Amino acid sequence: MAGRDSSGAVDRLVAAGYAERADDPADARRRIVRLTPRGLDALARSAAIFDRIRGGWSAVLGEDRMRALENDLRAVAAPTAFRLDAAGWMGGTN
Repeated sequence: MAGRDSSGAVDRLVAAGYAERADDPADARRRIVRLTPRGLDALARSAAIFDRIRGGWSAVLGEDRMRALENDLRAVAAPTAFRLDAAGWMGGTN
């Protein structure tokens, strides 16, 4: 995660132990935000929960309809508005 945080979300993640800030070795004016082991664990758990929920929906709707639903959602949302994988919810895959 890089960039400016005007909402305080990063501060809350850091305070809760899910993320940490570090100096950017390439630019002393910037700070890098990365997930801590606790944050990575939360991300993995949320991905597993999402997979179970999606699996339940897929069991009811069928996999073809589930994929169509996901495609429909992608069509009506801006490409960067959301991602259907849990890693995207926290801004990255690591």
